[in-house]
Amino acid sequence: MSQAPAAFADSKQHYPILDGLRGVAAVMVVVFHIFETFAGGNHSKQIINHGYLAVDFFFLLSGFVIGYAYDDRWHKMTLGGFFKRRLIRLHPMIVMGMVIGAALFYTQAGPVFPDIAATPVWKMLLVVLVGFTLLPLPVSYDIRGWAEMHPLNGPAWSLFFEYIANILYALVLRKLSNVILGILVVLAGANLLHYCVTGANGDVIGGWSLEPLQLRIGFTRLLYPFLAGLLLSRLVKPGKLHNAFTWSSLILVLVLVWPRVGSDDAKWVNGLYDALVILLVFPAVVYMGASGQLGKGPVSKISRFLGDISYPIYIIHYPFIYWYTNWAIEHDQYLFGSTTGHIVLVLVSVAVLLVSILVAYLCLKLYDEPVRRWLTRKWM
Repeated sequence: MSQAPAAFADSKQHYPILDGLRGVAAVMVVVFHIFETFAGGNHSKQIINHGYLAVDFFFLLSGFVIGYAYDDRWHKMTLGGFFKRRLIRLHPMIVMGMVIGAALFYTQAGPVFPDIAATPVWKMLLVVLVGFTLLPLPVSYDIRGWAEMHPLNGPAWSLFFEYIANILYALVLRKLSNVILGILVVLAGANLLHYCVTGANGDVIGGWSLEPLQLRIGFTRLLYPFLAGLLLSRLVKPGKLHNAFTWSSLILVLVLVWPRVGSDDAKWVNGLYDALVILLVFPAVVYMGASGQLGKGPVSKISRFLGDISYPIYIIHYPFIYWYTNWAIEHDQYLFGSTTGHIVLVLVSVAVLLVSILVAYLCLKLYDEPVRRWLTRKWM
């Protein structure tokens, strides 16, 4: 979920379309999670079927943006300065996501989360405090029942891996030659392909739990995209593409909504789809986005707005999804049993999306941007 640091904005070209694409992917994640409620755990029934791949897109975009923004800055920047910049950019909204998760936690009690009502307040508050640090929690502190390393705000798992990527970049990856980095990209890509086509589920879904298989999935999903994005930022000179935001957005949305491919007896086919999208399509989309410019029309305004809310909406929306999931399952007989129920379901689903967008925007303007400005004055 990285963005180019403001301190470098005057000296280097900015890629606003990449911000917009991040926003497109983030909104697709919200829609994916809304529809996921009705899949009943059966991935083939998920309407926005490959929305989970947005996380892999974020990792690739992050590698590209960090490489572009920082690779040639280390002669006048310390390790401490780099980590301060990354904390200022990412951590305020991590804290806000945990606060929202805690505020809504007890409202989510019900058939989907039967243990919530019995969770003592002290334990929930302990989970909040650990969540503020982004340190992963073991399954023994899973106060929700989904075995998440951050049970108040599930998507924070990807920010945990984002932080690992930032640390690896600062300590090791930035020093590597393009040849060595290219070898690592090939090895990480081969590992990703192997897992996708041999994994039991036929997809790359996972990474959110502090246990061996989930950690393997998380690192598999992180390493190729981040390394490939970093290498792409070094090697590729963006061209000039008209309507770059429109075309790259359409491709991104298309691969995320594409129905599940293959059968239950050939799950590897869908795994191959996941791998090819991450290995080939996402780098092409980033290249397209970096090759265009935004004008002043409505498309440009949409792109900029989506870019502004991209990180906030990703990190704050899931507490609303927890509530929505429990509400929908609790009322499923009514919701699916009549036309009135269908209308209510659609209205509430749209409301969850709109509330997520509104809260994200308010958090950005009233909290995230002011806090980042204050931290920049104090730290930098």
